[in-house]
Amino acid sequence: MGFLDILLGRTKPVAPDLDQLFALPSAAVTLEAAAGFTPTGDGAVCFATVEGAAFEQTHREVQALLDADTDRSGPPVELRQDDYGYSWLVSRRSPDQLPQLVNDLHAVNSSMEVNGFGPQLLCSLADFQDDSGRRLALVYLYKRGTFYPFAPLPGTVQRRDNPLELRVKAALANDLRIEQDLNRWFPVWGAPGL
Repeated sequence: MGFLDILLGRTKPVAPDLDQLFALPSAAVTLEAAAGFTPTGDGAVCFATVEGAAFEQTHREVQALLDADTDRSGPPVELRQDDYGYSWLVSRRSPDQLPQLVNDLHAVNSSMEVNGFGPQLLCSLADFQDDSGRRLALVYLYKRGTFYPFAPLPGTVQRRDNPLELRVKAALANDLRIEQDLNRWFPVWGAPGL
């Protein structure tokens, strides 16, 4: 960082730390104890779609790698587009396979990063559910290296359960690097599983 950056109050962006994803299984234990949410086994990586042969080749390689996993109990990894034009690579595991789901998410992010598509990565998420059917996602912001909870209200059109999100933030403060800027807690409407 240069002298001019200091004078103008600019800071360097935080470098993505994909290893933060490996904290999700221990955070899941805390989340279940504090709020009653358990993993659903669903997770996804969101990225801005890029046209071109190199991107298509990377996508095929990642999908083939994850689909080759003989431990997978559900359907193969699938690619989806949401209503906003973003792509989601969705992985499904059984609810007790959260560590394997985290490995899938890490593999997708790493492969895209290594092949030069890091700037297209937006977020990754793992889905959770409580006994009453409420859904919650722990969202990892790729460009910030932080997590935040996203809890859509059931039966409503694009409304969030903000009190639940704040309770989850407080409960997971020691387990995950939580995004402190609430303005960056972007809604992920249309995310697979939510």
